[in-house]
Amino acid sequence: MPETINHPPLKGVILIPMIPYKQLSLADIFQDCQDKFENDKPAFLSLLEQHIDLDEIIPVTFRNHFYASTGRTRKYPLKAFLWALIIQRIFSIPTDQLLLTFLHYSKPLREFCGFTKVPDASKITRFKQDFLDDLQTVFDNLVDSTEPICQAVDSSKADMTIFDSSGIEAFVTENNPKYANRIIKQLKAYAKSMGFDKSYDPYKAAYGSMPSHASANPEIKQLYINGHFCYVFKFGIVTNGLGIVRHISFYNKDFMASHPEITVGKKSGSPHEDKSVHDAKLLIPTLQDFFRKHPLINPNTFLGDAAFDAAQLYKDLLTGDTFGNGRHFERAYIPLNARAHLENTDYTINEDGIPCCPHDPSLPMKHEGASRLRSGVTRYKFSCPKVKWVCDKISQKYHRECHCDDPCTSSSCGRMVYIYPEKNLRAYPGVLRGTPEWDDTYKIRTVVERDINHIKDNLCLAGRRTQNEKTLHADLILAGITQLITVVLADKIKHHEFIRSVKPLIA
Repeated sequence: MPETINHPPLKGVILIPMIPYKQLSLADIFQDCQDKFENDKPAFLSLLEQHIDLDEIIPVTFRNHFYASTGRTRKYPLKAFLWALIIQRIFSIPTDQLLLTFLHYSKPLREFCGFTKVPDASKITRFKQDFLDDLQTVFDNLVDSTEPICQAVDSSKADMTIFDSSGIEAFVTENNPKYANRIIKQLKAYAKSMGFDKSYDPYKAAYGSMPSHASANPEIKQLYINGHFCYVFKFGIVTNGLGIVRHISFYNKDFMASHPEITVGKKSGSPHEDKSVHDAKLLIPTLQDFFRKHPLINPNTFLGDAAFDAAQLYKDLLTGDTFGNGRHFERAYIPLNARAHLENTDYTINEDGIPCCPHDPSLPMKHEGASRLRSGVTRYKFSCPKVKWVCDKISQKYHRECHCDDPCTSSSCGRMVYIYPEKNLRAYPGVLRGTPEWDDTYKIRTVVERDINHIKDNLCLAGRRTQNEKTLHADLILAGITQLITVVLADKIKHHEFIRSVKPLIA
């Protein structure tokens, strides 16, 4: 009702009656929102609604598991949970609580998902943990259904397999920057007081002194990622050359139990070496799981970084029945490890496989034994036949000296040759290094690194404030599901340029 408020007269002030107003009812607000939704529905949600049918994506086993008798009816539909978690990642909503806030205040979003009532955060968490295996099944089915799309977009890139690993940082004390900084500061002070030279690396020393796992959960391992120490759940991703995820492995105790052939060595003093060694051990088991789940996917090219430059891996990748009956790659694009270059083939090999002096093939080189590298690869060491061990008069230590009149190397120790059992495969992994073909193809490998960054930053994997393994594992799988739904949507609307991201459509 109109209301006029009168004040005592003030000098120089003109009194104006207050403007009458009408109080809006809840029915009016509801009607206004409803009209807005019907007449101006967000275009992107309409696009999803038109082209993505979750009923076709959700397997019957998942539906039966979700709606199995629990003593009470489900208040929230299965599709509603899935749509909400997919939308969260498409729109890069960083936390579950913020997602619920959007659902609470956005009627179009709430109705699109299928919620009549917004669940609390615990319901979201419980859904991830209880139905982790079912989410994995959804992901695996989407991998198979998107394979023909990838082949249609670019068959040569679709036939590539690229692997890399990373970690999901857990919400633990050890990941507080103050934790590592305190140790590094102490080591710097100690190095200064002891007069250590510049070769001392306090960061490397800190890595060695910090515990190998978080105190809250031994499955949260220490890792060196993106230039910093952190405690993570480690995972591996397999993509094709288009950057579309094909397989996800979560390296927990269940994975290790299913692959007893993996031996976990002790922590070394080098974070980079630890990661490389571990990745080399994880590669074949991860790919075996991938090919076992998807027998119709037959890539012929493998791309990996120098961490996989190990003789045994070339044999596993390029020969035999490693991935099934006669299934292996035709070529492997792996750069040589800087610490293990191929020897120049300017020497001959006798009938026993012993390398000989480059200047005199009749002189076999001296066998100095075999060694096993941290990757598990065996190598044999041979030295120049004219090298002698000489004792230094001052230090009383022995060292090599070459007494060749026509040395084939500038080294005072003489020529040394390392022989790997599968040297030919390492030298010629189905393609020649240093060629334009090699350079152009190997550039594609970086798509897996960009994919990992996309999953972490854009699909809300990073910064999760939890240390629960199942929750983080589910978040990882949901990120993979979201990317593959993006592939399906891009194909349905005939815009394959959006197969990795539909953000331009949202914009």
